[in-house]
Order: sequence, then C-alpha cells, then structure tokens
Amino acid sequence: MQVLQVQLEVGPDPAEVGRARRWARSRLAGSGIGADEPLAETLVLIISELVTNAVVHTGCPAVLRMLFAAEGGVRVEVADTSDCPPKPRRAEGDDTNGRGLELVDGLADRWGWQPEGVGKSIWCEVDRAPVVPAPVVAPGTPVSPGRVPC
Repeated sequence: MQVLQVQLEVGPDPAEVGRARRWARSRLAGSGIGADEPLAETLVLIISELVTNAVVHTGCPAVLRMLFAAEGGVRVEVADTSDCPPKPRRAEGDDTNGRGLELVDGLADRWGWQPEGVGKSIWCEVDRAPVVPAPVVAPGTPVSPGRVPC
C-alpha cells in the first residue's frame, strides 16, 4: 500500500482554521480528489472541526496531516501538545458548541485518538467510494418500461 503524506503546522489562533481549510482543498485537488466530489467537502468539514477543536480547546499549536492511500482512502490527523483526551459532548437545541466530534463520528468511516509525544493525535479515516460503472446497453437493445438507459 503506497501512502502520500502532507502536513501543515497550525498556530494557536482561530484564524488558522480558514488557512487549514484552504490548504486542505489545494492538497485534495493535487491528489486527484476534485473540489466538486462529496469526498472533498466531507474531508474539508472534518478538518475544519478537528483543527477548530485543537485551536480552541487546547490553545496550543497543532499539526494537520493528511495521508492519501493508493486505494483512494484518506486519513486525517490533528496532533497537539495537550495530553487531555478529546471529550465528545452532545449539543442541545440551539447550542453553538459541542457538535464537532459528533459530526466527525457521523462523517468518518473510522475515528479515534492516541497519545503522541507529550500530547495526542485525533485521527479519522474516510474511504473513497468506488466508482461503479454504469451498465452498458448495446444499441438496439429494447429497454423495459420504467428502466432508464444510461
């Protein structure tokens, strides 16, 4: 399995979240994941949530890493120097906080965290859906009612 890894150092400033999103979009495009693919938007949203958590809840610098597998899956990691484990919360009603890890849990195929150095790394993996070719209908083949030829 061949893997390409890219990383970005993120400062402890909320403005860094926007920079991380822009950086991620450019790296996704460079890896062959088009901006209009649902995978790209999912990954940018996950990255936004994980970087926001690192910046807001730890106040520490962080490192954002993306690992691109040859099979098309993407692993996102955000490492920081806080040894406090992530604390998933459940937002209620109009709460403006508490949905980040819940969102990551709903969007990623897998996620978790692990100690890293003096801090921790929160990671998630998103599998790239295989492209299923449309069925080929030979010219002149009758199509039954209700079936739309591709």
